[in-house]
Amino acid sequence: MAWLAKQVEVALAGADLTLAQYRVLGLLAEGSAISSAISERLAVRPPSVTVLVDGLVARGLVDRTADTGDRRRVPVAVTPAGRDALAAADAAVGARLVEIAAWLGDGDGGRGAVEDLARWSGALAARHLAGQGGPR
Repeated sequence: MAWLAKQVEVALAGADLTLAQYRVLGLLAEGSAISSAISERLAVRPPSVTVLVDGLVARGLVDRTADTGDRRRVPVAVTPAGRDALAAADAAVGARLVEIAAWLGDGDGGRGAVEDLARWSGALAARHLAGQGGPR
């Protein structure tokens, strides 16, 4: 898995995102969240999330918005530029994984192996929603 994660990092370098930034954008693409929720979902300390979000805000990929009901709460949301960056990163990661999986020689150019990874993602999401898995 570490080797596979490294290949994802290589693909993300071409999209000008770190793995951590990619994870935050992917999470926020599901809907806005506050930093403490992001920290919990990504299993990192809140100060780490603050640094990541600051960098993404500076690049215009996410925005912090005011919560009129609770001034202490500052939701973070993906901007249109952030959605574009996430789509480009998804495409780069997908292409990299298909390229590598093509070496499996299973006749589908590696697409089946990548689809299996997507199935894992779905299983992890379902487990999280059921409250069984802690951070995703």
